[in-house]
Amino acid sequence: QLQLVESGGGLVQPGGSLRLSCAASGTTLDYYTIGWFRQAPGKEREGVSYISSTDGTTYYRSSVRGRFTISRDNAKNTVYLQMNSLKPEDTAVYYCAATTGSGTVIPEYHYWGQGTQVTVSS
Repeated sequence: QLQLVESGGGLVQPGGSLRLSCAASGTTLDYYTIGWFRQAPGKEREGVSYISSTDGTTYYRSSVRGRFTISRDNAKNTVYLQMNSLKPEDTAVYYCAATTGSGTVIPEYHYWGQGTQVTVSS
C-alpha cells in the first residue's frame, strides 16, 4: 500500500524559501497524480498544487503561482514543492496526497501523508 512522508518544513522569515519533499514507499508513484495541500489553524484544507501522472501537467492556486514550483522525480519516488518568496499567509501544515484520478478535487485523494509544519514569521 502506498505510504507518503513529507519533510522539509520549518520556520523561515518572510521572503525566504523552503523545499518540501513527499517521499513514497510501498509502490511506485509513476501512476499517481500528486497534490500538495495546506491547512492553517481554523481554516479548511486547500489545494496548493498538483502534478499529473500522465503528462506532468501542473496546477497552482493563484496565491502561490509564480512563487511555488512542483516537480517529481520518479526514479526517487519523490515529489517536491519548492516554495520561494514565502509570506506569513503561507503558514500552515502542508500535506501531500496521491490519487489515480484527475487530481482536481480533494475527495479524489485517498493516500495522505502526516503533514509538515511551515511557519513564515520574522
